[in-house]
Amino acid sequence: MTATQPTVRLRPITADEFPAFVAASKAGYAEGIEVHGGQTHEAALQKAEADFPAVLPMGLETPGHHIFIVEADGAAVGRLWLAEREMAGRRVMFVYDVTIDAAHQGHGYGRAAMQLAEAEAKARGIGRIELNVFGGNDVARGLYRSLGYVETSAQMAKVLDLP
Repeated sequence: MTATQPTVRLRPITADEFPAFVAASKAGYAEGIEVHGGQTHEAALQKAEADFPAVLPMGLETPGHHIFIVEADGAAVGRLWLAEREMAGRRVMFVYDVTIDAAHQGHGYGRAAMQLAEAEAKARGIGRIELNVFGGNDVARGLYRSLGYVETSAQMAKVLDLP
């Protein structure tokens, strides 16, 4: 007997789920800034706290932002945050956050979520998706490359030993 692949879908986040989403997304963003961006823990937390109200000033009602719960066979396994943006004179769908909960990683849900993001963009008449990913996040970078994403820029740094 073979196992069937779970059905993965997106559903809009509810107002009740939004505070937990914000807390988890801020924490993940701050961790990325600290671990891969070379910032102190305190600086990373401060940046996350400052950036969220700037990006989502009206919370769930912020125009052009679409926040989803990723579900597999009806069970929540992660989240996806997309936004319609104008960048370099063109309309794009920007991926702010795609996170699969640790207990559900390694089952293809991240891949499915990104494929569903593509479908969302196409349904809205948007022919390009963009995102930022920290250089040290090799798992995510590998996933994006396998889905056809190409790097368009890179920021690099080197820590120097001081006497």
